[in-house]
Amino acid sequence: MLTRRTRTEAGFTLVELMLAVAILAIITVPLANVVIGALRNTTDTSDRLELSHDAQISSSYFARDVAELGLRDWAAINGDSVPFRQSVQLNAAYNAGGYTCGSTTAALRLLSDAWNPAVSMQDAATNVVAYYLKPVGAVSELHRIKCLGPAITGTDVVLAHNVKPGSLAVTCSSDCESTDVPDQVKVTFRVTRASVGDYPITLNGQRRQQ
Repeated sequence: MLTRRTRTEAGFTLVELMLAVAILAIITVPLANVVIGALRNTTDTSDRLELSHDAQISSSYFARDVAELGLRDWAAINGDSVPFRQSVQLNAAYNAGGYTCGSTTAALRLLSDAWNPAVSMQDAATNVVAYYLKPVGAVSELHRIKCLGPAITGTDVVLAHNVKPGSLAVTCSSDCESTDVPDQVKVTFRVTRASVGDYPITLNGQRRQQ
């Protein structure tokens, strides 16, 4: 005798499928918002850390450079007194004042005596530290190059990225470019990233030698 095998109809109805899709959407949308928010916060935090790191690096170099500031006029010795020459140069050509360093105009140049006992204890060489901006797309990089005269090349370091054009300014506690060398020098500028906007940076330096 032949028996007829019945088939079971396993599966989802259209209503069940639509309900599953609706529940999945309810779960997915807020979960996606959480993931996107977390990624955005991570990017913002990373960008802020990068800008803060640039500020720390710039401040460290600048404080040391200003501490050494002071170029003396050894040809005008008067007893125990040795007067200073102009030691700060603003918007200066790479060879301003006869002191060549690098190959581009600098927003700020700091000059100081550099004694090398192995060479001479009577004639000082000249340290030239130049801070200049290099355009990179819509922003600029702040560079620092240091030359030990008479050498015209030196170590070039990028101190800050994403510098906003036109934001850099230099101020001094007295006339920056006088032979009466200022005791304090300050540089301010702004760096910018789309995720965090503008970030102000201030570099302060105190001259050590009097």
